[in-house]
Amino acid sequence: MSKVLVALSGGVDSTVTAYLLKKEGFDVEGVYMKLHSIEKEHQKSLKNLEKISKYLDIKVHILDRKELFAKKVYNPFIKSYIKGETPNPCVVCNRYLKFGELINAADEIGAKFFATGHYVKCDGKFLYEAKDKSKDQSYFLFNIKKEVLPKVLFPLGDIYKEEVKKIASSIEPLKEIAAQKESSEICFVENSYIDILKEHTDVDMPGVVIDKEGNVIGEHRGYMHYTIGKRKGFMVYGAHEPHYVLKIIPQKNQIVVGKKSDLEVKRVSLKDLNMFIEKKEFESQIKLRYRMPKALSFVKIEGSEAKIKMHEGVFGIAKGQAGVFYEEDKVLGGGWIEDTSNEI
Repeated sequence: MSKVLVALSGGVDSTVTAYLLKKEGFDVEGVYMKLHSIEKEHQKSLKNLEKISKYLDIKVHILDRKELFAKKVYNPFIKSYIKGETPNPCVVCNRYLKFGELINAADEIGAKFFATGHYVKCDGKFLYEAKDKSKDQSYFLFNIKKEVLPKVLFPLGDIYKEEVKKIASSIEPLKEIAAQKESSEICFVENSYIDILKEHTDVDMPGVVIDKEGNVIGEHRGYMHYTIGKRKGFMVYGAHEPHYVLKIIPQKNQIVVGKKSDLEVKRVSLKDLNMFIEKKEFESQIKLRYRMPKALSFVKIEGSEAKIKMHEGVFGIAKGQAGVFYEEDKVLGGGWIEDTSNEI
């Protein structure tokens, strides 16, 4: 049977991925990447991996990629917040580390396939939303290279999270792993992104809140505490209705606030596209934040940028986040939000 390299984190999803592939008859080997510097998390994961490798009788490779992770993911994450953006480090990590470095690792050991515990489907040409829509991670994978798609396997794409937990719970050595708490979405953030930023820059810089006309109407704790759409954590003098962050001006340490209706966006531009189709103009359903519903739009691609006209307004769109195009459950590609029509 074909050899497959499985990305193992020590958690339930990747563990069951390896288990299912082994059960299907694949020649399975595992790989664990050290990316961040939270050593206690690595020790916990490696302890789990000892149990997993022993039970499944598979070899597990340990790769240290902290330096590349810092260069491609961690440092840009810090810089993005300093610029007043809202970054999405998991998307970047998937491109360069999980579906970059680990694809190379699979090639080095002669593995025909590479597998992860992501909840997503793939037919070798396109990515598709997972059966379990509540756990679907296709949004985070839009930026992986088209060339790697024939090589990747996603065994969890067709099953629900509860089934995954049930499988792990039925296997004696894996029961403890099945019962453990879900890992953080951002692996290097233990509590809050603000704690990370405090290690590199001064985030507590009191500043003024202004309205769309530039009038000073309140005070805030420091612009990095806020993201587009946030409605708490700042003070508006004499306010009797909710105010929402519309824009962040890092150079002046100011945040612009207004009514919820002011957050509405009908035009969006994306940069640094990664597309799985060749069309330059098309109708699409677009997702502009991970947890937001898909919205109907018209897309026009010019070079590595896309201009999107929304059929209906969407709210709370932030620079630095990803915009992902869908055709029903099929991922067509996407890019990074560069501008919106309601810039102040």
